[in-house]
Amino acid sequence: MFSPPPIPPGNSETDLAKHDEEDYVEMKEQMYQDKLASLKRQLQQLQEGTLQEYQKRMKKLDQQYKERIRNAELFLQLETEQVERNYIKEKKAAVKEFEDKKVELKENLIAELEEKKKMIENEKLTMELTGDSMEVKPIMTRKLRRRPNDPVPIPDKRRKPLNYLLTDEQIMEDLRTLNKLKSPKRPASPSSPEHLPTTPSESPAQRFEARIEDGKLYYDKRWYHKSQAIYLESKDNQKLSCVISSVGANEIWVRKTSDSTKMRIYLGQLQRGLFVIRRRSAA
Repeated sequence: MFSPPPIPPGNSETDLAKHDEEDYVEMKEQMYQDKLASLKRQLQQLQEGTLQEYQKRMKKLDQQYKERIRNAELFLQLETEQVERNYIKEKKAAVKEFEDKKVELKENLIAELEEKKKMIENEKLTMELTGDSMEVKPIMTRKLRRRPNDPVPIPDKRRKPLNYLLTDEQIMEDLRTLNKLKSPKRPASPSSPEHLPTTPSESPAQRFEARIEDGKLYYDKRWYHKSQAIYLESKDNQKLSCVISSVGANEIWVRKTSDSTKMRIYLGQLQRGLFVIRRRSAA
């Protein structure tokens, strides 16, 4: 049988317990010193940048940094390409709009000039009919020699000079006759002027009151102003949908809603019934 080692003489159990406690304290102190030395060594390596854990984490952080830089560069490239595409698109749209506006402006100016040309030609024709062609040359008369027994002729103070000028109604009638002679014959249709309702302009004896005051037109007991929608009826019963674009001192300008061309209408033409204005509701 196994028997415990004999207790050395002179050592009691109390001495043995005390000896074990001192060994335990010494061992703990040694472990503390070893751990403290290890921590100091790691701190030194950390300061020098050679610590393995530090290098591992720095490598991971560097990878994250490079990944974010790469993503930011890709995002910047995509945004730059998108901005360039939008810029090219907007530039093309601006160039196209500029070209369209230029063509539209040119067409409007050409149409306006053509309209003015037509108005000048009509005015010239009216002046020729009412001016030079209406001048009456004096009639050459031969004076007879008075006989001795004939009484001295007494001038008749009651005689008045003859008026050889045509009235406005006669001029309008002549213009209508000339227009009928120049225009070709066409078969009448339901939409032709023969089937349209008669207007006051067909009556050569009717005149209209027309005047301009404070930038507004007073016509046929109604006031008309700029940007007002109207119907314009001509002497040949053509009915046009227009808008008053401006009101001048002796004329008004109207713009056709069909092709945006402009026409100038004089007060005299409105007064004589060459053109008739009717109100209409704006679209």
